Amino acid sequence: MNIRRFVSLIGLVGLSCLVLQSGAQSALAAPPPAAKPPAATPPAAKPPAAPPPAAKAPATTPNPALTAGEIADRVQIFYDKSKTFRAKFEQRYFVAAYRKTKNSNGTVVFEKPGKMSWRYETNGNRVVSDGKLIKVYDKETKQMYEQNIEKSAYPGALSFLLGGGSLKKEFNLERLDEKALGYEGGYVLKGVPKAATPAYQTILLYVDGATHQVRRVLMIDAQQNRNRFDFVEPTVNQPVDKKEFEFVAPPGTQVVKP
Repeated sequence: MNIRRFVSLIGLVGLSCLVLQSGAQSALAAPPPAAKPPAATPPAAKPPAAPPPAAKAPATTPNPALTAGEIADRVQIFYDKSKTFRAKFEQRYFVAAYRKTKNSNGTVVFEKPGKMSWRYETNGNRVVSDGKLIKVYDKETKQMYEQNIEKSAYPGALSFLLGGGSLKKEFNLERLDEKALGYEGGYVLKGVPKAATPAYQTILLYVDGATHQVRRVLMIDAQQNRNRFDFVEPTVNQPVDKKEFEFVAPPGTQVVKP
């Protein structure tokens, strides 16, 4: 894969995601992976007793009264208090022109301000920022793209994780119908960037109803390409080795700079 193509797919920062378009919600509505259900209980010898009165709704049940702005505020509060973020990720990239889907996975680490590290287990690619320089390494082509942070605008979908970003300032937000999208355990926010960006036209944020963490980010670009990242087993505010944000490409790598 050409390095410039690879860079465009990850939006220079490793987080590009799919957005639901009008008429496409049913195809893209699947929520983040859920925990496996417990094993079935063996049949009882006697008919079970009548069930007790229904319990109160679990904490993850969304509050129907919350507006998109209020949900965004809760998400912002959570990440404003988070210094570091670590998770496994599962990426699904759909190329609209060819109707092809590419799946990848790996681990991602963020540390404020501006540091991040993406490790692709499927292909050995790396995306690293030390807060000053972004490096995007493509193992297949032995190329690495470098750009200074100040010359590379982070997509709003990522900036709140890196520090300094504001969902409400960067997006026109709308709360979608969680039940219709099969995500009744949380909230789904649709965001349209207030400032045009070639990285995406719309994003969806799937928000955990209990913690207000973003569990999935989805984006679609002008060519209708769709890129989705699910964050699995996320942890915050855990110490991160500073070497995580350092990367030296292997000998023979071609370095590409704008």
